[in-house]
Amino acid sequence: MTTRLKTPSNYYLELITTFPPRPITNEEELVATQERIDSILDKRNITQDDKNYLRVLGTLVYDYEQQHEPMPVLKGIEMIEALLEESNQEPRDLVAIVGNETDVEDILSGKRAPSQDEIEKLAKFFKISQSLLY
Repeated sequence: MTTRLKTPSNYYLELITTFPPRPITNEEELVATQERIDSILDKRNITQDDKNYLRVLGTLVYDYEQQHEPMPVLKGIEMIEALLEESNQEPRDLVAIVGNETDVEDILSGKRAPSQDEIEKLAKFFKISQSLLY
């Protein structure tokens, strides 16, 4: 059984000839690949060929980072702070969940731990497992 592959356009061939996608083996190659990605993303009109090429380069970056730069495990207050930042929210957005601004400040500063009820509400608010907030 054979599959007909689409013949790449001249532009796509130019992309892969100019900066051939290869597995990333060190930081220098990682930086070069990220710079290539940035240069394409800075263009005004990104074509389907650009998107396909970016997908390949992005996969190479992802694979390298998974092997060499594991994500830190966040729990408790660090997790709440990271979730706030990631969702572009402020501590004041947690007042409705925790009860008042002082309690939010006390939890985020480490003066007190969130109660079980607060953990349940925070987990529901951020759509995460409660176990990440202990």
